[in-house]
Amino acid sequence: MKPLVVGTLALRLFRAVNLPLNILLRRCAIAIPLGATLLLSSCQQTPPASQSPASPATSTPTPTPLTTPTPLQPLLPTALTTPKPAISSALQTFLADTATSGAVDQTQGVWIQTRETLLANHQGTVPLSAASLTKVATSLAALETLGANYRYQTNVGITGTIQNGVVQGDLVIEGGQNPFFVWEDAIALANLLQQQGIRAVQGNLVIRGPFYMNFESGQMAAEFLRQGLDASLWPPEALQQYQALPPNTPKPQLTLRGSVVLASGASQSASQPIQWVAQQQSFPLSDLLKKMNRFSNNAMAEMIATSIGGATVVQQKAIAATGVTATEIQLVNGSGLAVENRMSARAACGLFLAIERLLQPQGMGIADIFNIVGNDEGILDQRVLPQQAVVKSGTLNTVSALAGTLTTQKEGTVWFAILNNDGNVDTFRSLQEQFLANLQGTLGKPPTISRSSATPTLSFHQLWKRL
Repeated sequence: MKPLVVGTLALRLFRAVNLPLNILLRRCAIAIPLGATLLLSSCQQTPPASQSPASPATSTPTPTPLTTPTPLQPLLPTALTTPKPAISSALQTFLADTATSGAVDQTQGVWIQTRETLLANHQGTVPLSAASLTKVATSLAALETLGANYRYQTNVGITGTIQNGVVQGDLVIEGGQNPFFVWEDAIALANLLQQQGIRAVQGNLVIRGPFYMNFESGQMAAEFLRQGLDASLWPPEALQQYQALPPNTPKPQLTLRGSVVLASGASQSASQPIQWVAQQQSFPLSDLLKKMNRFSNNAMAEMIATSIGGATVVQQKAIAATGVTATEIQLVNGSGLAVENRMSARAACGLFLAIERLLQPQGMGIADIFNIVGNDEGILDQRVLPQQAVVKSGTLNTVSALAGTLTTQKEGTVWFAILNNDGNVDTFRSLQEQFLANLQGTLGKPPTISRSSATPTLSFHQLWKRL
């Protein structure tokens, strides 16, 4: 996969499917600008006794749930009012071709509509394995629960005094479920601590709360952090990401003399007062979802789903937002990495429509959350899809799914979902691409348009702040 360049820096995200989650996570390597997700404070004293010692008094991120406006009309039309022969012909050709490839008709689903009118339907209400279209449901539920501007937060503190540059206690990391904490964050943190005169920690690296790094959790995430803080311990992957950072970025050497300790339960209560020295905030949730969806990052999807209550919550919110029957969205995880994750083609369209409606009051739209064909690099780079379409794909074993929007001359924005099960994935993809080309040809290809995310890419300077 080609690297994605953000400014002069490389952003690399990889997708893995059909793999156990522990292997999947190791394959998802990302690089981002140095400190691009950090908001770091100058030293703060331990909060007063009346406040929890778990985190700085100013550090609690507040979700701002998005409320879906009362619809002027249902999201999803219920019947074909006036069948359009040309669209019906394109659909029948597509279904005939899938049958010729050996796929069973009963495991194919198609739903196509404008905002008000159903244009085509083939088993559109039948739940089928949806693969990574599940991430559309996760995106909706996360936006509805936390808000587009929500930032996951990580707090960093020390115990004991600092003598001759050595912390006479522990380095404490309070995880905040940031799904996008990577090598660059560890490098930035170490450099900041060294700027504050800290060159070594006599005690342990203590991890409290849910902390992820490089899409790992637990001991592996903690070990990654330990390595990232000290350039002498960097593996090749960390060095590779460092080399993409701005010239003259210091190579930190923050020595941790103790062990890595994962605190849990009662042990999370600090035995010594904590002096909070740094605070990290993630990219806004909308940016995280865009990265997750562009590269169909399963690990990020699971982490984000977990942060809002898991697959059950995602499923409940998706059903409520779309108004489909309960059987049309069935989820066992937040990523789609299971054939038991099922949804109907109608539900997939409904999820996109619900996200669009949810984001409109924020001056945003689905282009801020999903891949824009021809604009955004990602997993769709090798596919032949209509330029400027906003789409999400899904692939798992014998499942290929594709959903999103297509701009046409005759019908304006067309919302579509195609779920193909029990066949050859490469064949399904080719047929989907031909079907969308035929559909756009039938409805008229619009003049060249330029579509982009409404939200600007945040820069290094915009994201750093001293409190």
